[in-house]
Amino acid sequence: MGIPRPFRVLVAAGATIVGGTLALSLAASVTVNVIRSATEAKRRKLAKPCQPCRGKGFYACKLCNRKTTIEWSPLYDPIAINPCLCPTCDGHGAP
Repeated sequence: MGIPRPFRVLVAAGATIVGGTLALSLAASVTVNVIRSATEAKRRKLAKPCQPCRGKGFYACKLCNRKTTIEWSPLYDPIAINPCLCPTCDGHGAP
């Protein structure tokens, strides 16, 4: 007996639509990544790296020196110093 013909046609059409959508998505993703890597390679070849960040894309926080915390006390002559999250970089080490 098997699977009824209308159901097989419906499943085949659904599989074709889903497969086509996935193939189109994969092709678009590959194309975008190839274009991005080509432009990045061209930019790196032509442009010198940034001096403050040394080509990394970020620079170290000047307040905490990438330690993510600062020692702070609300008193003028501190009795105890509290480690606090750096307000400049929010504890990430790079502003």
